[in-house]
Amino acid sequence: MEIKHISHFQDASLSKLFGLTPENEEILAFELSNKNGMKVQIINYGAAVTSLQIPVSNGRLIDVVLGFDNAASYLDSYQLSGAPYFGTTVGRYAGRINKGTFTLNDKTFQLNINNNENTLHGGNIGFGARIWNVTNITSGDNPSITFRLLSADLDENFPGELQVDLTYTLSEENELKLEYKATTTEDTVINLTHHSYFNLDGHDASVLDQKLFIASDQIVELDSHNIPTGNFTDLSGHDFNFTTAKNCPASIDNSFVIEATNDVVAQLYSSKHNLQMSVYTDQPSVHIYVGGKCTDTLKGKENITYHAASGICFETQNFPDAPNHSHFPNSVLRKGEAYHQKTVYKFENTNK
Repeated sequence: MEIKHISHFQDASLSKLFGLTPENEEILAFELSNKNGMKVQIINYGAAVTSLQIPVSNGRLIDVVLGFDNAASYLDSYQLSGAPYFGTTVGRYAGRINKGTFTLNDKTFQLNINNNENTLHGGNIGFGARIWNVTNITSGDNPSITFRLLSADLDENFPGELQVDLTYTLSEENELKLEYKATTTEDTVINLTHHSYFNLDGHDASVLDQKLFIASDQIVELDSHNIPTGNFTDLSGHDFNFTTAKNCPASIDNSFVIEATNDVVAQLYSSKHNLQMSVYTDQPSVHIYVGGKCTDTLKGKENITYHAASGICFETQNFPDAPNHSHFPNSVLRKGEAYHQKTVYKFENTNK
């Protein structure tokens, strides 16, 4: 219904807080809202969701994602030993690439290393730490905003100049829809995802009492360094079998294999607000993450101290390290072809 420009992200001096932010490029925030009162705020730094307010009983709004109140905190978060990637767009390759190397067209590429001996979420300066351009905004019913990023050839040592377009749409059915498109000037690898930490009780609560469902009976098997072995772990009798909904785990960092992409792939439910989030995607996995980078040193919105159980990520994506496993889903984007990905987060008030 409405799109607002939020002026407090416009402080041009913020570019000085992060050395690789282009000179004189402002961090801007935009708000989409629908006729039901649902609101999402997105900034052009990382094309990141900073706030997602859902209407619940008595007309109240619950902010269901973690984040910061100001641009400086987003910039500073990438200087931490472990960046939390709050609400951001992850690329050029989400997840880990073993030793930061892969071979494409008989040529081996050595990426920048930023996670032990591996490359994580695109390298030292991934897509979440970039200023994106806004290329289109629509208002009225189902408002949307489109962001564009141009990643240069050999950016973080990935081949090809990559153009990425990401459109957020807020539907009148209380869905936050994400549609990614990308093209490249040379054959490359790609894996894009969204990295919001969700909490249906509000960003100041814990997720441990919320119910988690995942439509998967396998996870990608990992070694001791969180690198895929190439095998899969059957979830029959496993603690991470969420085909029957149960409480969120206190710690998890795993890719769940998705077979049927036309149905709900995951759900989160809060009995406190009778609020349910359903996740839909056309990707082969949903990476579930709780814990880790949400430490007691992080001060979030409204001066809330975040902790390991403050939020849960549903990262719809390809498998980690797919460029190094020929039997994993294709991660190569060829010159002249187009990458396309869709993910939907749908919110409903329901009694269970």
